[in-house]
Amino acid sequence: MSDATRIPAILDALDAARRASQRLPAFDIAQRLEISEGELQAARIGRDVISLALTPKALARQLHALGHVKALTRSGGAVLEQHGRYPSADAADPGLLHAPDGLDLRLHLQQWHWACAIRDVLPNARGEPITRYSVQVFDRHGRAVHKLFCRESSPNAAWQALMARANGRSPAFTQLAPRGPRALPPAPGLTREWARLRDVHQFSTLLRRHRLERHEANALVEGHFTRRLAVDSVAQALTQASCSDVPLMLFVASPGCVQIRTGRLPTPQRRCGWLALYGNDFTLQLDETAIHAVWAVHKPNRDGGVTSLEAFGADGELLLQIHAERREGCRERNAWRHLLAGLSNQEVAA
Repeated sequence: MSDATRIPAILDALDAARRASQRLPAFDIAQRLEISEGELQAARIGRDVISLALTPKALARQLHALGHVKALTRSGGAVLEQHGRYPSADAADPGLLHAPDGLDLRLHLQQWHWACAIRDVLPNARGEPITRYSVQVFDRHGRAVHKLFCRESSPNAAWQALMARANGRSPAFTQLAPRGPRALPPAPGLTREWARLRDVHQFSTLLRRHRLERHEANALVEGHFTRRLAVDSVAQALTQASCSDVPLMLFVASPGCVQIRTGRLPTPQRRCGWLALYGNDFTLQLDETAIHAVWAVHKPNRDGGVTSLEAFGADGELLLQIHAERREGCRERNAWRHLLAGLSNQEVAA
């Protein structure tokens, strides 16, 4: 199908979906149309979407000026939304937006393919039409990397300047090749090298050296540094941490962004089949049906080691990672280790 017929067809389907359910997220509409979310938004260029003529580094350096926003990052099974203001990007590394008490992000800018500004007219809680402004970033496959929505009464001067940096470029996306399962690869020396870790940031290097995915490494060192848990362990951990007031770090990662929320948790609720945390300044929604495997993972470091709870999808994607709140140079909280120790192992089929 040519663009001359494909784009009008996408727009017609989008408009029909919005008439039927005005607040239906673009992610859900794209899934129904069996296209990427990036392709859906790109079809709107010239109508209510503009391509931004900024490099990923330049855009990352502008985020702190956009005022009060809602920042959103989605994995294959979790959505993290936070209200706040972006910190200034690190001078040496614009992908590092470090703010443990606020919007704390690690931007993998090499994955940023297309950024756009979007103007949506949607009903508010009273059914009155309001204009919502957002900036959204997509990877080369059209997957959403990160989104931010204006929370001010009207876009500030920085928003206006950003939207003025437009071009008419329509992005080209490539189809994502499905990842099939593979046999667990050999990794001689992995357990020995894992034991020598002194900083959690060395873990990515360890994976690259052995050409492993995170879930594969967990399986290879099971019984040494990892323990396979029951799928419902995530809900148990979040509930127990809320009840015992243990502050946690919640990590949700897209292909080009890791968003981190740190602090104490509200009581988890189940809404429309999702497990949800509704805080004053954040929301976490977790699709428990997407969880295929859960691991408790210990990594040695100079401070006595850190332990995480990691939930994976069927294709090996890390959906959600949880740590106890911790400052560099401090030991991990005993309450968190005790909580993890009490979680059930995965049941083994007879």
